[in-house]
Amino acid sequence: MIWLGDREIGSIVPADEALVSVLDHGFTVADGVFETLKVAHGRPFALTRHLRRLARSAAALGLQAPDEGVVRDAVGEVIFANAPIMGGLGRLRITYTAGEAPLGSDRGDAAPTLVVAMAKGLAWPEATTCSTVPWVRNERSPITGVKSTSYAENVVALRYAHDRGASEALMANTQDELCEGTGTNVFVVIEGRVLTPPISSGCLAGITRELVIDWFGAVEETVPYGALHTADEVFLTSSTRDVHPVIRIDERTWDEPGPISSRLREEFIAKSAVNDDP
Repeated sequence: MIWLGDREIGSIVPADEALVSVLDHGFTVADGVFETLKVAHGRPFALTRHLRRLARSAAALGLQAPDEGVVRDAVGEVIFANAPIMGGLGRLRITYTAGEAPLGSDRGDAAPTLVVAMAKGLAWPEATTCSTVPWVRNERSPITGVKSTSYAENVVALRYAHDRGASEALMANTQDELCEGTGTNVFVVIEGRVLTPPISSGCLAGITRELVIDWFGAVEETVPYGALHTADEVFLTSSTRDVHPVIRIDERTWDEPGPISSRLREEFIAKSAVNDDP
């Protein structure tokens, strides 16, 4: 079951009846924003932080602000409607677009489109693998830091990684600094220090990234792209992966997940279990 409407009103409908116009600007030019979050045992994780970021992304694109109360209600309805088939782990997506518009870059005057959908979540393995890629993030793009529905470059980069047997692609920015993955933030451990690229690198302000900084004192610091091949440990963060240790990047391998990455993974799971909206 999916919630479909606009920023003011909508309803739960079966997935095969959830129709959005082919003239929706989110479809024609990817003019929209979204959030993906984990649902554990019927409870959305860090919903308040996700809704704040949704509002920031919408503002950055110049979209009419989403109504937080409407979105919260829609999230609750979707989780309730899908609970019987979701099991203990779900993946929930909130998509918010500019609504119907002309067939071009100009927007129309239609109300925004809001969709809340949910699917079963898949548990990640204890550790993961990554590939570097030949493309870069543009840290000066007008949509830098926006969780935009324009994800084509991520699709291409992720396929490149998958073709090389990796679960994620890690990208530099135009200054050859470490930036982010296609759907993750990246951390490196160097001489016991836990570092992650600053927002100025062009990376997304990830929710799990934010919590690792807040909870464990990780430091935002410019990191050379080449550090991926020299750091003591590397791990990823995302709303579905939590803290995810890396054991291979390109041809470099680790025998097992690093001790700091493993500890942070365990502590993150424990903290999130007792506070689902930190």
